[in-house]
Amino acid sequence: AMATAGPRSFSAAEVRARCAQGACLVSCRRRLYDLSGFVRLHPGGEQLLRRRAGTDVSAALDGPPHRHSANARRWLEQYYVGDLEQKQLLLGHGKGFAAQNPAAAAQLCAWYLDGLWVPQHYNHCLLPQDLVDWQKPLLWQVGYLGEKYDEWVHQPVDRPIRLFHSDFLEFLSKTAWYVVFMVWTPVVLYLSWVSYTSLAQGNTRLFSSFTTEYSIPIHKYYFPFIFLIGMILWSLLEYLIHRFVFHMKPPASNYYLITLHFLLHGQHHKSPFDSSRLVFPPVPASLVIGFFYGVLRLLLPEVLGLAVFVGGLCGYVIYDMMHYYLHYGSPRKGTYLYGLKAYHVKHHFEHQRSGFGISTRFWDYPFRTLIPEESFKKED
Repeated sequence: AMATAGPRSFSAAEVRARCAQGACLVSCRRRLYDLSGFVRLHPGGEQLLRRRAGTDVSAALDGPPHRHSANARRWLEQYYVGDLEQKQLLLGHGKGFAAQNPAAAAQLCAWYLDGLWVPQHYNHCLLPQDLVDWQKPLLWQVGYLGEKYDEWVHQPVDRPIRLFHSDFLEFLSKTAWYVVFMVWTPVVLYLSWVSYTSLAQGNTRLFSSFTTEYSIPIHKYYFPFIFLIGMILWSLLEYLIHRFVFHMKPPASNYYLITLHFLLHGQHHKSPFDSSRLVFPPVPASLVIGFFYGVLRLLLPEVLGLAVFVGGLCGYVIYDMMHYYLHYGSPRKGTYLYGLKAYHVKHHFEHQRSGFGISTRFWDYPFRTLIPEESFKKED
């Protein structure tokens, strides 16, 4: 029988050549990982690359190493490219290499992760065996995973997902981030104008369906406050949907609920950086948006319901844009968005049963689902 080839070994020259071409290399227990395509998606990754310019390329990250979850370690294994010939390989081209090759040093990101926290039960040399056939649409497979589904769907991978056999349905299930902005922003602007001009006629009164004597007139200058109420209601609805619908735990014996969960949100947790599945496609979104508009029409006077609705719709657009940015943006360290990105990454990789706020963490406080602060501390 033919012997299976072992992992490839990289020499110092090969490592330097890759660095000179802009590679982002990570060494961990002599195993070499190429994170060139992923580093800027990590919180602070792009800032780290910028800070490398003209500095010691072998310097460690600022402060003690971060605590990483088991999922983060599994994620790292996707980028394994081979082994270093010896542990000191990269240490030999520190300040001297940076001085002689400033262009390469500006591109290089060499991390030393031997001090990172590793779960005792996790063998970093092994990847979990996949339970699905990635060459076929996943939507019709996941329901058969049964009791294995919940663990499987919360072990993220970096690969695109296909849901349907039909190319048309697959097309409708995916969209670019800017499509959401282009489709719904004109709707928000138009309905805002309709709401304001309708209120300006002075015919809208609250409680008029119950009593005319004590009904309250709604002045046109109330529109910004009604609009804001709609945005706040959306943020609450966003939290409730994310927590109780998207993160329901489907019964292991129910094929259809597992399939529905994967369609609604499980796919996103399985492949959190599939850029075509980070925002809600306009066609299915229009059905959900239409439902909520109908509910508001039943509960409130027509114009008042429309004003609340358009505020909620604006909140939804901001939410979807924010969600995309938290995955693909590179906010500066110390900013609100940087903290929100780190918070959302924790939700994906370690705390899937908490941290449900996306555009804001506000509702995680009263509902006691805030991700513990200890999770963001560095290891001593």
